[in-house]
Amino acid sequence: MSIQSLGVGSGLDLESLVTQLLEAESVPKTEALDAREESVEAEISGLGKLKSTLEDFQDTVDSLRSEANLKGREPTIKNPSSDVEPFTADASDSALEGDYNIAVTQLASGSRIETADAVSGGFNNSTDSVLSAGTASLTFKIDATSDSFTINLNAGNTLEDLRNAINASNDNFGVTASIIDTGTADGGAKLVFTSSTTGIGNDLVIVNDNDVAELDLVSTTNSTEAATYLTPVTSAQNAKATIDGIKVESDSNEFENVIENVSFDVSELSELNADGVTFKTSKLSIGFDKEAVEETIREFVTNFNALQAEIKLLTKYGESDLEDDGALAGDSLVRGIQNGISNIIFSSVNSSALGGLFQIGIELNDDNELEISSSDRIGLGSGDDRLQDALDDNFDNIAALFTDEENGIAVRLYDYLEEYTSYSGLLKSREDTAKDQREQIYDERLTLELRLASTEQILRAKYLNLDQTVASLNSTSSAMLATLG
Repeated sequence: MSIQSLGVGSGLDLESLVTQLLEAESVPKTEALDAREESVEAEISGLGKLKSTLEDFQDTVDSLRSEANLKGREPTIKNPSSDVEPFTADASDSALEGDYNIAVTQLASGSRIETADAVSGGFNNSTDSVLSAGTASLTFKIDATSDSFTINLNAGNTLEDLRNAINASNDNFGVTASIIDTGTADGGAKLVFTSSTTGIGNDLVIVNDNDVAELDLVSTTNSTEAATYLTPVTSAQNAKATIDGIKVESDSNEFENVIENVSFDVSELSELNADGVTFKTSKLSIGFDKEAVEETIREFVTNFNALQAEIKLLTKYGESDLEDDGALAGDSLVRGIQNGISNIIFSSVNSSALGGLFQIGIELNDDNELEISSSDRIGLGSGDDRLQDALDDNFDNIAALFTDEENGIAVRLYDYLEEYTSYSGLLKSREDTAKDQREQIYDERLTLELRLASTEQILRAKYLNLDQTVASLNSTSSAMLATLG
C-alpha cells in the first residue's frame, strides 16, 4: 500500500520538516521582495502626489503668464438712482483711465409697419384672405444689408397663414408678424410687421414680387420697387447718447470705441431731470482691475506654499525608528525641482521697472514660505504696503514682471514646470521606471513561487522514499521479533 502522507509509514514528522525547509528557502527572499515592493509603491505614490501638486501650481502660473489677466481695466458705473440702469460697459486692456458722464437719450430700434384699417380697405378679421386665387410671393428685405427671405403664398391663404409663414421661416432675419384685432368695425384686424434691424436707413421693405393687386395690402412696394403702398409707422432709428455733453449715435444699442477701447451697451433711457426734458447723466469710470490682479498674486503665494508643504512631507526623514521616511526622502530629482523654482522666483526681471517679486510684497518668511506680510520687518514697508504701492503706481509693470517673453517669472516658471509635468516629462519617465521595477518584482515573485513548487516536489519525493524505506524496515523488524518470540 502506498503512503499518502509523509511520516505516516515511518512515524517521523517529515511533513513539518519539508515545511521548515521551504520556509527557510522562501521567507528571506519573500521579505526582500516585500520590502522592495513597498519602497517602489511608495515612490510611485509620491511621484503621483508631487506631479499633481506641481500641476496645481502650474495652473496658477499659467494664469499669471497671460497679460489679459494682469492688465485688465475695470469699468464702474454710478447711476443717479438704482431704479434705472441705462447701460453696461466693457473696457479693453489698453483703455485709458478716466471718468465720463453719459446719458442715454434714445434707443436703437427697428421699423414697424401696419396694414390699413378695415374702413380704408384693410382686413375685417384674421381669417380674411390675402390671396384668393393662384400663387404669388412676398420678399422681405433690408436694402442696406444683404438680409432677405421670401414667403410663397397659395390661393386661399389668410392673414393668419401669412403671419404663421413669416414667423416660421428658417431664413427670417428678425421680422416678427402679429395680428392685432382692434375690436371695431372700422379698424378690423391689422397685420403688424416688426423688424429687429436697427439704425437709420434700415427700414423693412416688403416686395410684391408678382404684382398681385391683393398683396398690395401687405406690401410696401411692387416688383420694380417703383410704387409705394404701406409705409413704416415707425422708422428704424439709431441709439443716441451724450458723453460729457457731446452727442453720439450708433446704428445699434452697442457703442463701440466711441470712447477709445471702451464699449457700452444701452438698454433703457436715462432718467429725466425735474424739467422733464433734459436727461440725468451716469458716471462711467475706467480704472485698473486691481482687485483681480491682487487675488491672482495672492493665489500664487498660496499655491507655492502648498507645493512646498507637499514636497517637505514627501522628502522628510523620520525622526526615530518609529517614524517612516517620506516616499521621496533624499531624492535628487525633487531637490532639483525646488532649486529650479526658487532660482526663477527670486530672479530679477529687467524688463519691468519693479525688478522682482519683492517689490510687489512677496518675500520669504522664517519658515521658508512665501508671504505678503502685514508688518514691516526690515524697514522697507510691509508686503501689503509694497503690493498696494505697485497696484497704484506700477500696474502695467506688474504684468511685465510675470509675462515678459524672455524674463517673465510666470513664463519661465511655466516652461520649467512643463519639463516635469508634461506627458513626456521627467516625472512621467520616473513613474514609468518605477512601474517597470514593480513589474520586475511581480516576475521575481512568480519565479520564486515556481522554484519553491519545484523544490517542494523534490523534497517530497526524497522524503517519501525515506518514509517508505523506514516503514519497510520497521515491518521487517516487527516480523523478526514476532518469529523469535
